[in-house]
Amino acid sequence: MQTSIDAAREARKPTESSRLAKAAALVAGTTLATLAGAAIAAGQPQGQMASDLATRDRDIHWPAGFEPEKADLFAHNEARLNASCDTVWRHIVDVRAWPTWYPNAQDVTLLGNAEALAPDVRWRWTTFGLAIDSRVHEFVPGRRLGWFGGAPGEAPAFYHSWLLKPDGNGCRAIMDEAGVGPGAAAFREAAEGRMHRGHALWLATLRWVSEGR
Repeated sequence: MQTSIDAAREARKPTESSRLAKAAALVAGTTLATLAGAAIAAGQPQGQMASDLATRDRDIHWPAGFEPEKADLFAHNEARLNASCDTVWRHIVDVRAWPTWYPNAQDVTLLGNAEALAPDVRWRWTTFGLAIDSRVHEFVPGRRLGWFGGAPGEAPAFYHSWLLKPDGNGCRAIMDEAGVGPGAAAFREAAEGRMHRGHALWLATLRWVSEGR
């Protein structure tokens, strides 16, 4: 005859289904950990870069070789500004004034007697502590701006794009940048979110100067 103590003991024994469930959970956890480790080892995007790739604007025009899904470094930032896109555009193309409102832009020098950014204009500047030579690649006034950038005397390793979209009485400013090659990979490895944070600051100060604050 089964006593109440025996019944309690039986109730505490793991059932076959519970044992299988625990085993399945263990296998799933091990598999996910293995896949995550493999993804990191394969250099697949993690953290901030993965988030930026998932939320990037699909209307950006990318030159061959700088497609975000193939990039070693990528950042996406956007913000709505309470200013017209024409006003925002004027501040973006006035490259010599960048250091007055964006602290991550220094030593800006336009080349070839240019007064502001325009098709094929080249300039030299320092950003993220790096000396960069840049050249305008895409230029649609008030709407699109894209440029190549790289270390002086070397092939371009970065492509930076601006896309402005009217939004009611304001403007949505979208900024994406892709980097390729060893330098971009090293930048990402050192601090994956650094470019995203730098561009967040750029948008914040662009808002300040465009809104007249």
